[in-house]
Amino acid sequence: MLISSMDKMWISFGSMGCLLLAMIVMYFVKNKFTNSFLKFIFGLFAYILLFIGFITMVYIIFNPTKA
Repeated sequence: MLISSMDKMWISFGSMGCLLLAMIVMYFVKNKFTNSFLKFIFGLFAYILLFIGFITMVYIIFNPTKA
């Protein structure tokens, strides 16, 4: 499915936002949390965000745009 360049831009912004949020959450998990259950839950959330950001970036890079 071909998407326009503007849609591709917004998807890439969302992807970068997911990657940034994953980085911030992982910082707090590694340095600020002491409860192991909260560490696990927020770490899982960060890795899910990282995976979503990665998949959407791969989609943006390899999907052609509509002229």
